[in-house]
Amino acid sequence: MSVSIDNVFVKQFEADVHLAYQQMGTKLRSTVRSKSGVVGASTTFQKVGRGIASTKSRHGIVPVMNLNHEPVECMLQDYYAGDWVDALDELKTNIDERRVVASAGAYALGRKTDELIVSAMSQATNNVGDYSTGLTKSMILSAVEILNTKDVPDDGRRFAVVGVHQWNQLLSLDEFVSADYVGNDLPLVSGGSARKWLGITWVLYNGLPLTDENRDCFLYHASSIGHACGQEVKTDISWHGERAAHFISNSMAQGAVLIDNDGIVRIKCKETDA
Repeated sequence: MSVSIDNVFVKQFEADVHLAYQQMGTKLRSTVRSKSGVVGASTTFQKVGRGIASTKSRHGIVPVMNLNHEPVECMLQDYYAGDWVDALDELKTNIDERRVVASAGAYALGRKTDELIVSAMSQATNNVGDYSTGLTKSMILSAVEILNTKDVPDDGRRFAVVGVHQWNQLLSLDEFVSADYVGNDLPLVSGGSARKWLGITWVLYNGLPLTDENRDCFLYHASSIGHACGQEVKTDISWHGERAAHFISNSMAQGAVLIDNDGIVRIKCKETDA
């Protein structure tokens, strides 16, 4: 076997990890305001207030809006996911087995990305429902009303993330399943089911907060949540002779923060139909 096989193995493995993370590792990153290439332990997202338009006299000075800027700091944390691969597993010559391990690491980091985003969402104080019933059309319309009342833009960047049980309840609504109401061309969302209804992209995600039978779902504008990335998924592979195995370490540096409480609504649902 060529002595360069390790180099090929490392490059192919890194490519598999990155591809798996992008395609199936995270469901929510593309639905929020994301900043990459952050240098340092934190970054700042700007929350910009409303501007007011005014008139001016002929040849006068254009009035200044004096927008209010409120910086919101997002702290980054380091996360790791590693595993041992024994030399006798012949991983280097079995592309399917290599992808299994690569995908496992990418999925673990992807789940952590979504956990960070959901944790930021959970800071929201606008609520609909009281956990006494499942997800209903009335609750959805009430949540939409809150966003409209707060002048949250209806610009195609509104998202709703719901659990598996709530997704099934949505499927019982004619408006949600009928092609007359929904759209299916949703290139932003990867790794799961998504539909567009009421100008909102609905995303199925199974990691939302659940306490007993109380499930939190969220309706939000993409700009209300910030996600920061200091290091994308990086893979390091080292040989340990005493173990006769490679140790494969995946790592990333990321964080998430609530930017604008007005742009997100928590929908409190009962997890069962009873």
